[in-house]
Amino acid sequence: MTSIPWQERYRHKVKTAAEALQAVKRGHHVFIGSGAAVPGLLVAELAKMANRLADTCIIHILTLGVAPYTSPEFTDKFRHNALFIGTNVRDAVCEGRADYTPIFLSDVPALFSQRRLSIDVALIQVTPPDEEGLCSYGVSVDVVKAAAESADYVIAEVNPQMPRTLGNSFVQADQINILVENDAPIPELSYPKPDQVTRRIGENVAGLVEDGSTMQTGIGTIPDSILLFLKDKKDLGVHTEMISDGAIKLIEAGVITNARKALHPGKIITSFCMGTRRLYDYVDNNPFFEFHPCDYTNNPAIISQNDKMVAVDAALEIDLTGQVCSDSLGHLFYSGFGGQVDFIRAAAKSEGGKPIIALPSTAKGGSVSRIVPALSKGAGVVITRGDVYYVVTEYGVAYLHGLSVRERALALISIAHPRFRESLLEEAKISHYIYVDQLVPRGIYPRELETSLTLGDGTRVFLRPIKPTDEGMMHDFFYALSDRTIYQRYFSVLKAMPHCTLQYYTTIDYIQEMAIVGLVEEKGRQRIIAVGRYGMLRESDLAEMAFTVQDRWQNKGIGTFLLYYLIQIAKERGIGGFTAEILETNKPMLHILEHPARKRDYSLESTLDDGTYTVTIRF
Repeated sequence: MTSIPWQERYRHKVKTAAEALQAVKRGHHVFIGSGAAVPGLLVAELAKMANRLADTCIIHILTLGVAPYTSPEFTDKFRHNALFIGTNVRDAVCEGRADYTPIFLSDVPALFSQRRLSIDVALIQVTPPDEEGLCSYGVSVDVVKAAAESADYVIAEVNPQMPRTLGNSFVQADQINILVENDAPIPELSYPKPDQVTRRIGENVAGLVEDGSTMQTGIGTIPDSILLFLKDKKDLGVHTEMISDGAIKLIEAGVITNARKALHPGKIITSFCMGTRRLYDYVDNNPFFEFHPCDYTNNPAIISQNDKMVAVDAALEIDLTGQVCSDSLGHLFYSGFGGQVDFIRAAAKSEGGKPIIALPSTAKGGSVSRIVPALSKGAGVVITRGDVYYVVTEYGVAYLHGLSVRERALALISIAHPRFRESLLEEAKISHYIYVDQLVPRGIYPRELETSLTLGDGTRVFLRPIKPTDEGMMHDFFYALSDRTIYQRYFSVLKAMPHCTLQYYTTIDYIQEMAIVGLVEEKGRQRIIAVGRYGMLRESDLAEMAFTVQDRWQNKGIGTFLLYYLIQIAKERGIGGFTAEILETNKPMLHILEHPARKRDYSLESTLDDGTYTVTIRF
């Protein structure tokens, strides 16, 4: 007996949208496909037949285009349950005409397959079948595959303009109950060009990305800004829940190669994409991309197998203890969990991974701070204090993991908008988070002054401007100095360096004052081993200069490097020269100053009075 070819079985399943939707009954739970794969024709027809329905539950994550079933006129006909809130359903959720289910994206497929959220009818969009009768889920595999496999009845809009994506992204045409053919463009999504704030954030985040890292970024102008500053990186990989147009340039430039990935080397792993037609054409039948359901792409145990996993996610606000809210504005639900927690936790477990929360320092045109003393009333904690590592704004990077509440508050205030730093500091004092005499972080951290020095024995010393959060390391630095070194630096053998004194060394404005610290990695943590600084003198073009190198790191060229680097910085800021008081017995310091002078890099004048040289150098 000869079986009927799939092509003939396919033809028998083809119906109009109106005919297909007769399968939807009153009280049904109806799933709608995600993102740019939303079945637009079926959605429009569903709204037209609203009068014959009642209490129909509509389920989906983010979708593009209109969502007519959330209109007030359909209140008794449809009730939407948002597993992630997009702009097209936000008003309905906030006004109580739709529901919101907070859930990690990685958990949604099991929600369907275990029937904890049952689906009577799934409305999806697929490609036409290939020669084997396989349809691709196209640009959205995410939760769509699980919904289609769990639903009692599947209606698919078959669109030849849907890209055929590869990976775990196929369904047999025989597994679809009804087919509705519709040749139509799929929705596109683009964002405004990055502004100055988002570009600074992108640059700060990109500074944390090492060669060979595997990236996950979300959607929006900040992720696009990050991609702009990755063009000099090498062998980046991608394992993400979604991908957008910004990745294409990095692929074509040879930056994204996926060559160093431990899992799926040579492949971009994603669960959906949203962007312009160029992106859709680029992923079409492209073996460089593999699309998988999000219980795979977002599984922390899977993600963390990639070394140097960098996860970048957004936030609406963060409080001074490190609690992150990213799904609501107070009581008003705004978006959802998505894959944020999945990737943040996975990056934390990855060898060399970096979990990053990136957000502008302000909102509402700069009138409110996103870094707040306490989360807004009603705001939910999506990322806990214990899950937060890097926080990035346009004003810099704060690393919070393992820090005390006092250190966290100070770190976050230092990357808040300068307009809000003083008020945040006062609130932190009221809450007893910080010292009552704590100075307000000043200035904008000059990340461009970060550099490095390789010593003769191969040790790499990382040099950067000092930060208010360096107080703990400066405490350790001081107490590791010998009495001789302390005496040469401070002209007395200081026995203590309390907070009230130390904070003046770590809190500077980076204009009138500058301090560069040298750091090395020791026993798994960074330590300060050297400090060079200057401070402008009143009514003068000179700055007072001093530097200190820990005893066991002396005579290795660090002091000379610091001197030259401080001179370079000072000259760029219009400073005419340095002055310093040096003990006659401090021969190493005198030698450091005299050697470049003999090379005529600058002029040097010195006078000796009562065992102390007063040295002036002119650039």
